[in-house]
Amino acid sequence: MNLEQVRDKVASIAPDTTWNGPRLDRLALFATALLNNRDIAAARAGVDSAAAAAKASRLGPAATLTLSAEYARSAAESSPWLFGAAIDIPLDVGARRKARLTSFDLAVDITRYDYADRIWSVRMAVRRALADYFIAERQAVAYQRVAQVRARQQAAMENRVNAGEASRAELERVRADGADAVRRAADAVNSSRSALQSLATALGVPVEALNDVTLSWSDFDKPAADPGAGVTEDVRAAATLSRADVLKAVAAYDQAEADFRAEVARQYPAISIAPGYTWERGLVKIPVSLGLVLPPLDLNRGAIATAQAKRTEAGRKLEAVVAGSQAAIDAALAETRAAREALRQVRSVELVAAGRLSAQADRELAQGAIDRTDWAAAQAGALLARISELDALARVHAADSNLEDALRRPLEGPETMIVEPASRSRP
Repeated sequence: MNLEQVRDKVASIAPDTTWNGPRLDRLALFATALLNNRDIAAARAGVDSAAAAAKASRLGPAATLTLSAEYARSAAESSPWLFGAAIDIPLDVGARRKARLTSFDLAVDITRYDYADRIWSVRMAVRRALADYFIAERQAVAYQRVAQVRARQQAAMENRVNAGEASRAELERVRADGADAVRRAADAVNSSRSALQSLATALGVPVEALNDVTLSWSDFDKPAADPGAGVTEDVRAAATLSRADVLKAVAAYDQAEADFRAEVARQYPAISIAPGYTWERGLVKIPVSLGLVLPPLDLNRGAIATAQAKRTEAGRKLEAVVAGSQAAIDAALAETRAAREALRQVRSVELVAAGRLSAQADRELAQGAIDRTDWAAAQAGALLARISELDALARVHAADSNLEDALRRPLEGPETMIVEPASRSRP
């Protein structure tokens, strides 16, 4: 991973911020993805290809050249030969030409929407993978601590069983709890590795490239109070107009409209002119002919009706996509609030209560009121409450990701410093 290139890319997409490393925050990771992700490069090449095809479409259909020769064996003229040439030139004008050019222009627009959507999808993949990584790392530490406490609880329980103060069934329950903690710790470590691999894939770099860097996310454990508070009607409208599926539905409707107009134009004959040159046994002739491609016998009414129905279908699909985008925003807003309420409940009730029990167990153990079996159970309860907090925190970050995905804009963090290309200062 070339940090110099990352620094230059950060400066180009976010001129008002400075990043000098070595810690990679979300902005630096996004810049890395822009530099290395192959899907983004492929989408960019698709835009160039569609633009080249649109440029070539301006040339119109090719003319047809016809060469002819004739030999009259018993001709009385001075020469028995006839030579001729004619070029047929279709008149590329009117609604037919406009429909064709519109199709190519819309193809360019669609590839641009796909390119922007690919960039956004990669950005969201980076955000989600980074959140999963930090959650898994914290869970691995918490479960490892639970496993250590369960091991001490098991040792104390074995002493109680040997002393006849507890049953074998109680020991087996403690042993099962310990084995479960060990398994969950291993699962969390594997989840951490999987998230790191997903992050490397989104960045377009080998996972080994992330071994020598430090990943950063400021305030990861303290998410914003309510990211949906600033979601106004203008923000919702801008989000709808920024979604690739909405924009492609608009392009599909425009294409259906262009097809309808082209079918209407085909009610009338297509015209071509064919100027020529003929040398007929010493006599020069300059013929000019006019070609007409006649419409179908029904004056193209069937094709017009079909195009009109497709235009109506495209309009209904556009309405459905817009409604779906608004529904996604509403659902994401509701989930962000519900997730924050769940996190607040865990932190204000469950975590506090477990902390009190843990502190009380420490005091009682010091006073000899309880043995290490009960003390370990209280400590494990505090750690499990911490794991519940991590689960609630993971839900909050997942809800925030879904809200950003629905709004098509970052709501917090260093990515908010990214400046749109059209509004960046020019040298």
